[in-house]
Amino acid sequence: MAKGRGDAAAGALKIEWARAHMPVTAALRARFARSKPLKGVGVGMALHLEAKTAVLVLALRDAGARVRVAGCNPLSTDDDVARALVERHGVGAYGHRGEDTREYYAALDAVLDGKPKVVVDDGADLISILHTKRTDDLGRVVGANEETTTGIVRLRAMEKAGALKIPVIDVNNARMKHMFDNRYGTGQSVFDGIFAATNLLIAGKSVVVAGYGWCGRGIAMRADGLGARVTVVEVDPVKAVEAVMDGYEVKPMKDAVKEADFLITATGVKDVLRGEHLRGIKDGCVLANAGHFNVEVAPEMLRARAVRVSKARAAVDRYTLRDGRAVYLISDGRLVNLAAGQGHPVEIMDMSFAVQYLCAVRLWRERGALPPGVHPVPDAADEEVARAKLGALGVEVDRLTPDQERYIRSWQEGT
Repeated sequence: MAKGRGDAAAGALKIEWARAHMPVTAALRARFARSKPLKGVGVGMALHLEAKTAVLVLALRDAGARVRVAGCNPLSTDDDVARALVERHGVGAYGHRGEDTREYYAALDAVLDGKPKVVVDDGADLISILHTKRTDDLGRVVGANEETTTGIVRLRAMEKAGALKIPVIDVNNARMKHMFDNRYGTGQSVFDGIFAATNLLIAGKSVVVAGYGWCGRGIAMRADGLGARVTVVEVDPVKAVEAVMDGYEVKPMKDAVKEADFLITATGVKDVLRGEHLRGIKDGCVLANAGHFNVEVAPEMLRARAVRVSKARAAVDRYTLRDGRAVYLISDGRLVNLAAGQGHPVEIMDMSFAVQYLCAVRLWRERGALPPGVHPVPDAADEEVARAKLGALGVEVDRLTPDQERYIRSWQEGT
């Protein structure tokens, strides 16, 4: 179960605050609490274990599920929240903030010990374990949801290799997830984490963003809004053109780091910053990772090239290079918005977790209907979440008239 120095009372307050600001999830929760579509179904979860996740956990339980949850990142668990789930709500919550590798995987094993039939994953570690170390448990799993880009990349590779044996719903690429969570959520929460860790100014500084997917777009947008000079590093020529037309400079990493006051990675790929880049990196550059695993700016690579590693602030390590220059790494290269901050804003995760909720229910209701592989979120689920969000905002939109519907379905009508 969850351990650490978490205060259950403080965690309960965080959960209630999040619940009060998650109206879309609340609406689904009220509906499913009546119909109990997951009655008696084991749900195993590996997500960032903090207040918004706790709201989803409790919503799934209200739908009848037996839920176990672990953190999906060693530095993203909020011990207060985990303890509140255990002590106030009787939920099996496993792991703690700062756990080592052995403890991290023991927590994931504890989730799978609950014999889940539906899996909700972030980074695909649970799904990977089921396909490698715990294949005997795989047969009872009807399907899974995957929350993040890194996990989808892994799952697509498994699918291509013929290794993926269960259906997985690609929640990450749902419109109501990636267009808001990845862009606005990451954009704001990355800087929340950087501010909390460093107390440094962004205005007037050079911010280099590695990766111009939805997360990178959000980070660049927020950096620009804070008054930074933004440079994008990309390997995809189409995304590079987009970054240029959005008004940003685009450079190779070896050139971009020469002026970088901050380097923020958001690629899902390892070794984004490499040893050769350190030869030209600006003295005092602050390094932050917004990707799922701490491989984009690998601490091992920095340690191998540093003559001294020292603590600069509580969440910042100073790596002094051989020529006396130093770079600063936030939270050991872990996901900066959760390792150093509070994660995405509550209202953003309300939409993402509403999609998760609907897809978990769908996996059970339609068990056996989806073949193994990675599947998109149905448009109807996206639209249901969008309309619920608009309702919560008090916003109305138009609808097509019957005549307009007929027009767009017809291939014969022209001007």
